[in-house]
Amino acid sequence: MESLADVVDARAAEQPDAPAFLSGARVCSWAQYAARSDALAARLVALGLQADERVAVLMPDGPGVHTAFLACEKAGLVAVGIGPRAAEQEILHLLGKTRAAALLAPPTHRGIDFDALLAPLRSSGLRHRLSVPGELEPAEGLVVDGTPAPLVEPSAAERDELGRRRLAPDDVFLVNSTSGTTGLAKCVVHDQARWNHFHELAVEAGELSCDDRFLSAIPAPFGFGIWTAHVTPTRLGAPTVLAPSFEAERTIAAIERHRVSVLAAVSTQFIMMLDSPALQAADLSSLRVLFTGGERVPYERAAEFEERTGACVLQFYGSNETGALSRTRTRDSREVRLRSAGHVIPQMQVRLFDDSGADVTATGRGQPGCRGPLLSRGYLDDDAANAELIRPDGWMLTGDLATLDADGVLRVVGRTGDFIIRGGKNVSGPAVEEAVTGHPNVAIAAAVAMPDPTFGERVCVYAVLRPGCTLTLDALIEDLRVRGVSPETWPERLEIVDELPRSSGGKVHKARLREEVRARMAEGSS
Repeated sequence: MESLADVVDARAAEQPDAPAFLSGARVCSWAQYAARSDALAARLVALGLQADERVAVLMPDGPGVHTAFLACEKAGLVAVGIGPRAAEQEILHLLGKTRAAALLAPPTHRGIDFDALLAPLRSSGLRHRLSVPGELEPAEGLVVDGTPAPLVEPSAAERDELGRRRLAPDDVFLVNSTSGTTGLAKCVVHDQARWNHFHELAVEAGELSCDDRFLSAIPAPFGFGIWTAHVTPTRLGAPTVLAPSFEAERTIAAIERHRVSVLAAVSTQFIMMLDSPALQAADLSSLRVLFTGGERVPYERAAEFEERTGACVLQFYGSNETGALSRTRTRDSREVRLRSAGHVIPQMQVRLFDDSGADVTATGRGQPGCRGPLLSRGYLDDDAANAELIRPDGWMLTGDLATLDADGVLRVVGRTGDFIIRGGKNVSGPAVEEAVTGHPNVAIAAAVAMPDPTFGERVCVYAVLRPGCTLTLDALIEDLRVRGVSPETWPERLEIVDELPRSSGGKVHKARLREEVRARMAEGSS
């Protein structure tokens, strides 16, 4: 299969004026995408960066971040994707961990003084700071190590050099971070071939074609964002609608304006769209597929999204590390699509393992493991983490607990570390969240453990309510009782918040919630 750079160059030759990206009122055509990535690639090579060195890319979602990734590929460099929410500690960690030779980022980011931030890294390999004022359009240019540097068409000699350096699909092209909710992010190593395989599965699952229009609300550096904005639309020759950050009203307006047919959004994002008054008046009849995931998909809200928009809600189950283990498809029933993670993907050879590592696939419950073409190359320079991720026999683990039925349908029942251990009994956080979000006033919920001197841990729920609604713990418990929900999954503390904290990848930051409830209890807050 051709590399993405080859595909973009071919699109630029065959349909130069067709849109590759739409961002607000701005259009980036295939010809512009190819030309801008060529110009940046030549500039990177001119800096003396050697093949396979790493270039960190920290940019808001828009055509520019994809141009930067493609330019690295053309220059034979490995892009280090840093999420647009990253703060100082995470940026420093990722630059140091990957030994990036250059940082490509806007002039300002979250108020950070880049000169001061990067000074300690100058002695450990970071040589260049490229300041990007916009979307890497030639008129905007760059500022490289403090000096303005225009983006110009490469010379014949420079094109020859780029041709020699261009990465192949089996080469490492990207290092990104996990969007984990505890500790410092790990760095995951990707080749393009895995995402090419993923693309083929996505096309079949969603019946995708060049006639589709995509809107990806996911940060570009993460796995979900990579295939929904950087890989699949390019391979199909379909345009992608992008915005610097997610806002429900702006996303709804963009779907209507650009007649988007394929939306990619995590659960929190599509729930925010459902709760927005803008949805009532919008014409979203063009939308036929929502790809979601990254966190638990709440059945009631997903079904509501389908009923209000007419779109079919689909998901892939897996991780940044494993790729997909299972998927749902347009032809699956709603029950399969919204109450399970879908059918396992045969090529991924999915198995379940118990705590001792024994194969328990036949009994139907355990930690999923897989081996197949969608796997990443594991963590960068982290033997200890790789030993936890990959078994000695080569099976890569997910960290989840799941069941697998006779029809090959996989259902995730929790994280191996996402249990509240109450009096020796394991209470599934996702099960609590599923029950709580069944209340009509709850938009989204996160269940975490809070310390207890008698039971060790008890169940605390943080909930975001639907607009104009109120809720007490007593009212919630009564609703759960009436609905016949097992008392084991009843929360014992309810915290109402305007929003849930998020990690860089957009997942709920449960470690922060656990710290907050511990602090509240230490202060004697009721």
